[in-house]
Amino acid sequence: MHHDSYSDAHVRLVLTSVKSIAVVGASPNPARPSHGVTRFLVGKGFEVFAVNPGHAGKTIAGAPVVASLADLPQPVDMVDVFRRSEHLGGVIDEVLALPDRPKVVWSQLGVRDDEAAARAEAAGITVIQDRCPAIEMPRLGL
Repeated sequence: MHHDSYSDAHVRLVLTSVKSIAVVGASPNPARPSHGVTRFLVGKGFEVFAVNPGHAGKTIAGAPVVASLADLPQPVDMVDVFRRSEHLGGVIDEVLALPDRPKVVWSQLGVRDDEAAARAEAAGITVIQDRCPAIEMPRLGL
């Protein structure tokens, strides 16, 4: 898929099809965007798991924290990535190693790796890059 732009219909379909989300790189610091987005997703009724190895076993913005995607207690529909672009490939590797893969990998604003995205898409995973669900949902009236 071409990742320079996404139709509103595509983004809406993705966001309305997921019920559970793992937020990779969620921060316990309320000033960090990943904290606010985690709180937003929890508030919207998604089942959210924060992924942060330094805070496993705790809670971030109302979401239980696990150390890695492999430690999730259940499969999730979407992985939302708050890691720098150079780390997206590693996150995709973790996603591809899961026995029950998510339907979607979403990377946050400024996070893009087209090669990693292509690997995920080759495995049947939808990828959205350089977007924020906490911006897209209100924009689309979701």
